[in-house]
This record gives sequence, C-alpha cells and structure tokens, in this order.
Amino acid sequence: MIENWDNFRIFLACYRTGSLRGGAKALGVNHATVARALKALEDGLGAKVFHRSVGGLQLSDTGRLLVQYAEEIEQQAQHIHRRIAGLDAQPSGLLRVSVPPALAQSLLAPELAGFSQRYPNIEVELLATNRVSNLLRSEADVSLRVARNVTDDVVGRRLLRYVTGAFASPDYLARVGPLKAGDGQGAQWIGWSASRDWVLATPFPKAEVRHRLMDIHAQLEAAKAGLGMAWVPCFLGDQFDGVVRVPGAEPVPDFSIWLLLHPDLRHSARVRAFVDYFAERITQQQHRFTA
Repeated sequence: MIENWDNFRIFLACYRTGSLRGGAKALGVNHATVARALKALEDGLGAKVFHRSVGGLQLSDTGRLLVQYAEEIEQQAQHIHRRIAGLDAQPSGLLRVSVPPALAQSLLAPELAGFSQRYPNIEVELLATNRVSNLLRSEADVSLRVARNVTDDVVGRRLLRYVTGAFASPDYLARVGPLKAGDGQGAQWIGWSASRDWVLATPFPKAEVRHRLMDIHAQLEAAKAGLGMAWVPCFLGDQFDGVVRVPGAEPVPDFSIWLLLHPDLRHSARVRAFVDYFAERITQQQHRFTA
C-alpha cells in the first residue's frame, strides 16, 4: 500500500536524472531523504522500481509501469496548482520567468526596475538558462524564448523577428582588408558548431571557421579581441563596445522572440501584468531588433 504520494515526485526526479544524487539535487533535498522515499515506495509496492548499477539507475519492469501513472499524478497536481494560481485577482506574488542568458542581460534585467515600480507586489525570479523550460511541468510561469516556431501546447505571443549580422573589431577589419559579399576569403568566422551550414547563410560563405564558442557574449568578447567575425543578433552586437558591423554584410532576418505561458495561467493577474508590460516595452524598441 502506498501512503505517501510525494514519493512519486522523488521517483520521477530520480528516473529523469538517472541517479539518487541527481534526483536529490533537482528537488533540493539531501541524498538520505531520496533514499528513504524510494525504499518506502518499493516497500509499499512490494517490488523494486530501479535496478542499481555503476552506470546509474535502470527502471525495473515495475518502474517502467509506474512512470506512466506517476506522470499522470504529477500532471494532475500541477494542473490543480496552476488553476488555483491563475485565480489571483491582484498582480502580486512570485513570478518565475525563464529566459536565455543573453536576453536576460540585455533585455529583461534593464527593464525590471520600471516593471517593479509599476507592480511593487510582484516578485520576479529570473531563470537565466539556454535550456528550454517546460511550462507544462511548471518549471517556469512565463518563458521568453528565441525560436522560429513554437509547437508546444502553450499560449504564445510572437513579439518580433530580429535580424542577425556580422561583427568584428576595427583592428581585425583593418588587418583582413575589405571583404566582398558572397565571398569572405581571407577572413574567419568564430564558429557556432562543427557544421558549416550556418556559414552558407551569411554574407561571407567562403570565410574559414575557427573555434567553437557556444555563447553570444563569449563570441563578442572574442571578436573584440580580434579572433574573427561573430554572427550574432544585431541588437546585441550593436550595443557591445569594441565591435562594429562588418561593411558589406547586410543583416538577415533570423529567429523570433516569443512570450509563452501555460494556458491555465492566461487569466493570472501577475502573469498578464508581466506579459503585457514586456510585450509593450519590447515592441516599442522594435527598431533595435529589426534595423
């Protein structure tokens, strides 16, 4: 007999992370708490849910069956929480916002002072991460996402589509000389990935690719130091000291910026306040993103 339904939450955390230690870290509890919960769950079921090995936890037959039911319980609990949270009439309380680090620094953080003055009773927790937060699992209340399209079962507002351009330091451009659009030989890109597919869409498809820096800020710092050209959103490159737009490289339309929320929270006062405020502020600055 199962007496503590919270053990399902711990079971799912261990299943998703592959270890007791990972489950404990994900839930913010200690290892002993997780071990006790799994033992209690297995005692209640009368069967093992995991096989322990040096490679981590492996689901037993019972565990594989249990995942389906545990996730259904989790979804119902989250649905109840969101529905109750969505009933708030006044814009107040904690609001968790997931956002890529580059946008957190350049876009959201500078606007939080104005938002806080208008809504002093809303406390924002900014989750700066490149990982796509799962709104259906309540990992965040609102997500600011960079994407071409959004296929999740969420409420989405497409704010704008920004342009991307080539940036480099003046010293680097003086060193390589004038570059011809459609060519780029003699110059080098700071790479995004091992693939060259993205290079073909740039104004300089024949430029060499050197190194791979998977962070926009790191790319701009490297470009400032003279490593090469960075292919980054113009609204970020334009405000970064030490780099300029590469002459002859016309910006191209790229990804869109979306504000996303779970359908259950669409009537929440604090969520609506945040979405409406930042949608207005971002669209008011549209020239930053599209010029």
